[in-house]
Amino acid sequence: MKVRTRSSAILGTICLVGSLALGPASADEPAAPKQAAVALTEVATAQNPVAGAAGPDDTVWIAERAGTVRVLTGQGLGEPVLDISAETTTDGERGLLGVAFDNDFAHFYVSYTNLEGTSTIDEFAVQDGALQPDTRRTVLTQTQPYENHNGGDIKFGPDGYLYIALGDGGAGGDPQGNGQKLDTLLGKILRIDPAGAEPYAIPSDNPFVGDPNAKDEIWSYGLRNPWRFSFDSGTGDLLIGDVGQSDWEEIDWSPASSEGGENYGWASMEGTHPFRGGTEPANHVPPVFEYDRNGLGCSVTGGYVYRGDAIPDLQGQYIYSDYCDGTLRTLKIENGTVTGQGDLAVNGGEVISFVQGGDGELYVLGLGGSISRIDAA
Repeated sequence: MKVRTRSSAILGTICLVGSLALGPASADEPAAPKQAAVALTEVATAQNPVAGAAGPDDTVWIAERAGTVRVLTGQGLGEPVLDISAETTTDGERGLLGVAFDNDFAHFYVSYTNLEGTSTIDEFAVQDGALQPDTRRTVLTQTQPYENHNGGDIKFGPDGYLYIALGDGGAGGDPQGNGQKLDTLLGKILRIDPAGAEPYAIPSDNPFVGDPNAKDEIWSYGLRNPWRFSFDSGTGDLLIGDVGQSDWEEIDWSPASSEGGENYGWASMEGTHPFRGGTEPANHVPPVFEYDRNGLGCSVTGGYVYRGDAIPDLQGQYIYSDYCDGTLRTLKIENGTVTGQGDLAVNGGEVISFVQGGDGELYVLGLGGSISRIDAA
């Protein structure tokens, strides 16, 4: 995330700066896949909704940036089931930034910046679909040197482990070099087992376990601000929307068979391009897709591969957007190669996040307050 500077401040809202012109067109650009006809159906409004997760009993839980969590049902958005607004700050790009359930809905996790700006992951037990406040415990913390690039997304992978996205620490250009350093958790995707120990265990097959010069929690590195990532519920593949610095937005991909350790290049690289004279690392894993800032975009918002039933023509396509552009777009990815690009011809406003319901249907969160479901037109 990065503060949107093209219109000065953002009046207390959060902004993720990256870009979006949608890949320079070329003669060999992948053809558009068969495009689905879709519409956005507003199902609720919230105060700065920033993240969400599929919950028990076909509910969707929505996080509001200031620190509240509400449950979306067929009747709309309920009263807060959690309020940590007195414990978080919304300065810069901070706030309640991510929520997740474990794979059997036995625990609920929140990712937020506390009053000191420290990235914090807390856990609550869940019983009969309700949070148990007295079970709250802190799983992981990470000091943030600046107010931006916190990352903050959290997801449980198909393997049952908790994956955590942390940005490079902020400012601009990664002044501390955290993206390429393996002795810090910043600029990384982490993989931990919160059920394995107090406060958590390290999976024995994490790629840097046993390396005295690296943090055992690291799954992949070389990331600037991986604001939103997801697992394809059909294949288990991992997709990361990493917000760019000046010129390029990128989407990174790794297969379900990955053993981790991917280096996505930041801050030596911005997408496939050397950043400020940087040298491409020998182990650089280039993005599966990138786009420049010659259009309206400024900050990629990673989404999901659609696996719902309501829109058959959308099956298997990765849906993403951009905070400044707001258009919903698609990629068809086959074995790590983009074979098609599409435009759904709908606009979600300041698209800050996507949420995948338990039925595979997708919701779009606009920071201004809208919560919309992607429906067949």
